[in-house]
Amino acid sequence: MYTQPELKKIIDTSLVNLSYNQESERLTDPVKYVLSIGGKRLRPVLALLVCDMYGDKIDEAVIPVTGLEIFHNFTLVHDDIMDKAPVRRGFSTVHTKWNVNQAILSGDIMAFMTSECLLQSPLNILQKVFRIFNKTAIEVCVGQQLDMDFEKAAIVSRTEYLRMIELKTAVLLAASARIGALFGGADDKEADIMYEFGRNLGIAFQIRDDILDTYGDKKVFGKTTGGDILARKKTFLYVRAMEIASTEQKKKLQELYTADNDPVSKVREVTELYDQLRIRAFSESLMEDYHRSAMGFLEKAGAAADRKTELLQMAGSLFGRDH
Repeated sequence: MYTQPELKKIIDTSLVNLSYNQESERLTDPVKYVLSIGGKRLRPVLALLVCDMYGDKIDEAVIPVTGLEIFHNFTLVHDDIMDKAPVRRGFSTVHTKWNVNQAILSGDIMAFMTSECLLQSPLNILQKVFRIFNKTAIEVCVGQQLDMDFEKAAIVSRTEYLRMIELKTAVLLAASARIGALFGGADDKEADIMYEFGRNLGIAFQIRDDILDTYGDKKVFGKTTGGDILARKKTFLYVRAMEIASTEQKKKLQELYTADNDPVSKVREVTELYDQLRIRAFSESLMEDYHRSAMGFLEKAGAAADRKTELLQMAGSLFGRDH
């Protein structure tokens, strides 16, 4: 069986070997750039791990699941435009390095490149793979729209927020796991189990990301602490705080979020308010609930226990733990 580093190397090589239309260099250069500046390759690696868990061959899956990585990066290019983000993974974002129009068109090309990769799926599962992907792509767009809607909303409920991150983040992980199962020869029932594994893992992963944005170590996680607070993003921490805070605390939090205060003091004051409300502990508990649910679905999967080892390690490594 393959290890995560081995599969990541396979995906990295697949990305390097992609063919491009030489006539459209001004649009493909940004594509090559964004695919070369790092990333965990989480979605295609997850798909290949699931494929490898059910079957012994991953060769037919490599190019199609490479498409999942291209699609993920396409969403980041457009997401960065909407968020006006200057940096991604420590590098200039595409629209900053080039311009907004070029970034939009380069992102569009990536969407079509995804389809080209998926078209290389075996005929017996081709239609299923495309139906899974198309449904997921629409859901990701809906999730992004909800995220933007929440920026203007006075109140966002916990249910609404969890649905947003399910669509924006978790469904692509879920689809990757389901597609990987199909490539591995699993039946629809097993593929559905792996979908739920990926969905729950994805929700837990996003809640963890929200926690780390406020409480993480910049040197370890590569993000500026409090970035979401400064960007006025309604993360799970914010949503939970507004759910349980007193009237006075809600007013203070809303004022802090909308004010153009000194960034350092703003992050500190919001974090202090979160601490008073024990937001971190609650968020970590919910993250653990979703992680346990994911592990429960992996346990249900019909593959032999020794073939689940790499998936268990991957699921653990995402949360800084060993299995």
